[in-house]
Amino acid sequence: MSSVLALDIGGTKLAAALVSATGEVSAHREVPTPPSSMGADHLAATLTRLAVETAACGSPVGAAIAAAGPLDLAAGTISPVNIAAWRDFDVVSRIAKATGLPTVLIGDALAAAVAEHWLGAATGSRALLGIVVSTGIGGGLVLNGGPFPGPSGNAGHLGHVVVDPAGPPCSCGARGCVEAIASGPATLRWAHAQGWPGPGMPALAEAAKSGEEIALAAFDRAADALAAGLVATSALCDLDTVVVGGGVAAAGEVLLGPLRERYAEHATLPYTRRTRIVQARLGRHSGLIGAARHALTSL
Repeated sequence: MSSVLALDIGGTKLAAALVSATGEVSAHREVPTPPSSMGADHLAATLTRLAVETAACGSPVGAAIAAAGPLDLAAGTISPVNIAAWRDFDVVSRIAKATGLPTVLIGDALAAAVAEHWLGAATGSRALLGIVVSTGIGGGLVLNGGPFPGPSGNAGHLGHVVVDPAGPPCSCGARGCVEAIASGPATLRWAHAQGWPGPGMPALAEAAKSGEEIALAAFDRAADALAAGLVATSALCDLDTVVVGGGVAAAGEVLLGPLRERYAEHATLPYTRRTRIVQARLGRHSGLIGAARHALTSL
């Protein structure tokens, strides 16, 4: 059975696997994303080594890269906001050269959305936005049964929709983006600024589950920013489903509960009120599965 070498590039981890035509994942491996201070070449060497070692575990027919954005599909380059060392990084040509495989590129959040539409929480959706809430916040649209990357590959990038023009600065250069308020690091920074002493997002989620006031407020603040961005996207795209994945979304109803409540408050148009918000089902493999699906249908 045909398989694809799938790579998932994020701010905290680089992942690789072989993915079959039915979505089965094998030879999965992950390494931490090296800090940008180590330089673009070190990051590139880490990624290509991961790709070559994983490809050697089988006989893939192609390679697919899911990457944080922005990206440029025509050029095959990526400039992830949360990987400062890579600007216009020629990831497609490097992976193709290292592995000898035809290689395609897709945004990581769009890949996750494709996977959830194929095998996960959004099968049958006609207008889907998949979002990944993690180190950053990405988004991807699946419309009328197929991915909608837009001309550059960045359509649906919810994280850099401005929801508070007077809000905190964002790494993209704007102020008050969804990502600047609702990403994992942003939510944790806010909680620490209010006096919460814990070590990280998993602990913050546990504190919220226990009813700790600052932790609950932190998730509510993040949910409000996400909801504002989602309502705007639903108004533009007539969404029927939003699938929420990523490390922060692993908190479950601690995030999804207030997100649905805030969405209901912000949604004033009848057609935006029908949008359902569900948790992703495919977990950490969703980007890999969706990237492979994209390759299998496009190569």
